[in-house]
Amino acid sequence: MGLGATAGAAAVGGIALSAQAADGSSTSSSPDSLVFDPDGYTELTATVTDPDGTEHEVKYHFWKAITYVAKPVDEKYQSLNVSVPVEIDGKAVDASNAPILLANSVGGYMPSSVADATGIGASGGPVGPGGPGAPGGTAPAGATPSASASASASAPGASGDTNANGGALNTNQYLALGAGYVVIEPGARGRTLKNSDGEYYGVAPAVIVDLKAAVRYIRSNKGRIPGNVDRIVSAGTSAGGAVSALLGASGDSPIYDEYLKEIGAADASDAIFATGAWCPITDLEHADGAYEWNWGTNELSTGKQVDQTVSKELRAQFAEYQAGLKLKGLGGFGPLTARNYDEYLVKQYLEPSATTYLTGLSDSDRATYLAANAFITWQNGKARFSWDDFLTHVGARKKDAPSFDAFDLSTGENNEFGKGTTEARHFTAYGLEHDTTGNAGNRLDSDIPELLRLMNPMSHLVGKPNPNRTRHWWIRLGTKDSDTSLTVSANIAAAAGSLGDDVNHLYYWDQGHGANTDPGDFIKWIAKVTGHRARKK
Repeated sequence: MGLGATAGAAAVGGIALSAQAADGSSTSSSPDSLVFDPDGYTELTATVTDPDGTEHEVKYHFWKAITYVAKPVDEKYQSLNVSVPVEIDGKAVDASNAPILLANSVGGYMPSSVADATGIGASGGPVGPGGPGAPGGTAPAGATPSASASASASAPGASGDTNANGGALNTNQYLALGAGYVVIEPGARGRTLKNSDGEYYGVAPAVIVDLKAAVRYIRSNKGRIPGNVDRIVSAGTSAGGAVSALLGASGDSPIYDEYLKEIGAADASDAIFATGAWCPITDLEHADGAYEWNWGTNELSTGKQVDQTVSKELRAQFAEYQAGLKLKGLGGFGPLTARNYDEYLVKQYLEPSATTYLTGLSDSDRATYLAANAFITWQNGKARFSWDDFLTHVGARKKDAPSFDAFDLSTGENNEFGKGTTEARHFTAYGLEHDTTGNAGNRLDSDIPELLRLMNPMSHLVGKPNPNRTRHWWIRLGTKDSDTSLTVSANIAAAAGSLGDDVNHLYYWDQGHGANTDPGDFIKWIAKVTGHRARKK
């Protein structure tokens, strides 16, 4: 999705912006006030290229770095930016009742800040032409990512489809703005933050607590903040996709109340209307087993296999977990178990994904692709193949075993469950049992089970489902994404679908981690599920 530059404007966050100060634009809300200031904006302009390649000039009001809690731990991260379109292609737009896209830029459970952004798109620039998952378009020459994307590009999970921390690019934000939606970009604390005493203050559950507080701030300002606060749609990628799913699943759950009270969150609902989640890295206590079930026989990029004893033991754990969920597959598939999950993925997601991809190619390009990928049978306009052949097609797995609760406490997820001055902890009994750091023990720390419940959307979808969860789910994952197991998002979709929720879930063929190849469809989906019709003044 291209974002064209306006001549003479400075490129910021992957889009060209030209700013003009408007009346009352000097301040954002103060730390001790949770009242939104309707006049505290700067007026900016942006040129946005829509999915069809048409450029639109958007004039919008921009509120910067509004602290969303009354007792912030760190305002740099516990603040949000608001962008409201007021004019598109010279025609006034009324966004007072428009959907609100709540787009987080969390990646790797790292800190995300919007405090230094000078316009919409705090998550960094879009993919350039020809990049993975980019149907077309260009970013402005010299475009640079803003604060939240300023970390090293070598961060785990980062790719051409993500910001530098492995979180979402800003494509959704710009397209939403061009569609007349309100766009709110919240910052949030992350796992690497330490205070002067060496204590980690952004570890679990800080990220979800902060995002819930942001939602409460928005909803508490109904009638002051532009947009329909009852039509908030979250969006995020990777760890950001995980917390987006969690935000949708856990709306108004009382288990977060003490944490929200501690930071002075507004006295309002934190339920959202719809969730967009791309490649969510979640269900962490079962992620190692799910990963080995999916990618256990695939070699690492070095050509070596992971320890197959470890892999088989983790696969057995996944089988037990999956059976206990008692989920049924979408489309009338029946009970989902470790024995039939491969068949389910192939029929429900992978073959349809390949079919869509191949159908979109020209006859000559399709013939070339099929010749290079002879494992696919193409008949009557449909792709057919086996699970084993699919795994061979994907090739090397990205992660060692265990992938999430590493025996040496080296993963970002180990850090996410750190506490106090302890940088990383085990969060599974298996990881603790096989610890190689000298910290092996018989029991996990007593707070770990509750932290896992606070961080897992499945906790709110199975067993006793949360009645205040979102009822609309947009879930996406690349078929070559071995940053996670393909079962993770499929389980979320199956759990939500079994509750009667509206689930729009598909996989992008041959795409990797962070892919978002149909953002225009996501924007249309928002309009559909929220019942939005653009209004012009």
